[in-house]
Amino acid sequence: MTNPLAPSRSESADVSPLLSSCYSAEGHPMSDSMFVQEYAHVLGVNVSAINLGIAVDMADRWIAAENPGYICVTGVHGVMEAQSDSEFRHILNHAFINAPDGMPMSWVGRLQGFGQMDRVYGPDFMAEMCRLSVERSYRHFLYGGQPGVTELLKDALQSKFPGLQVVGTYTPPFRDLTAEEEEEIVTQVRESEPHILWVGLSTPKQEHFMAHYVDRLQVPLLVGVGAAFDYHTGRIRDCSDWIKRAGLQWMHRLLQDPRRLWKRYLRNNPAFVWNVMLQTLKLRQYPRIPDVDTTKDNKRSKPACENSVYRSDRNGYSSS
Repeated sequence: MTNPLAPSRSESADVSPLLSSCYSAEGHPMSDSMFVQEYAHVLGVNVSAINLGIAVDMADRWIAAENPGYICVTGVHGVMEAQSDSEFRHILNHAFINAPDGMPMSWVGRLQGFGQMDRVYGPDFMAEMCRLSVERSYRHFLYGGQPGVTELLKDALQSKFPGLQVVGTYTPPFRDLTAEEEEEIVTQVRESEPHILWVGLSTPKQEHFMAHYVDRLQVPLLVGVGAAFDYHTGRIRDCSDWIKRAGLQWMHRLLQDPRRLWKRYLRNNPAFVWNVMLQTLKLRQYPRIPDVDTTKDNKRSKPACENSVYRSDRNGYSSS
């Protein structure tokens, strides 16, 4: 797949030394780029200690490096699902980015010393990547949602971001794909050659899908954004910023869909608070997963940026 624009040298001057070091002197992407991060450790799950701006920047450069990978956007629900599903926990801990979706992830990260860590809300991340994609000529594929939602989403995104290239959509059935359906979606995605495949399924289904298909689809970046499809098509109403910053967006969601969500929030939220308290007070130990090589198969050569780490400080993120 031909890669679009790598940042110019003048653009590279505006980014962190870590990101600049992943480019050659001519400004071309290094195909074996790795991005080693620091993580907040939340009940055995590595949550990337980043914010929205850093997430967009990293995703942009990952696409430029043409390494296949996936991004998870994880909140309380995902962390609690991972407590009883070791395979799902493994998928989260081996994502290129496991973004903090929700203020509780950011609060835990800040308690662990990551002062600039902030929520990376799935619909916001999708919007910012679409905005960047008009400039970069990145192509998008939409996978998931209720029947008809991907077409509505395509129209909504292209209306909001004129020039955005959405090269395909696919609405899967509410069951496992058959062999024929697998072949159909793999062929459709490969022929359309997107740079980003957005996966709008529920957690943990979308994460399992991305981990299973990341190599077969040959797409630089798969991103699981859950309800973002419904937010951008107006099927779910968004809430005020102050509600989000207060960590109360779950209540806003619950009021819109109580029949489906009440058990999730009643079970997960108190358990999360209790277990985080035990972890913070060191009354319960969770394994600290070592930093993982997110490059495919861990077999690629390691560029000079290998040992650079995103660190948060009062001036933002820098490399060390």
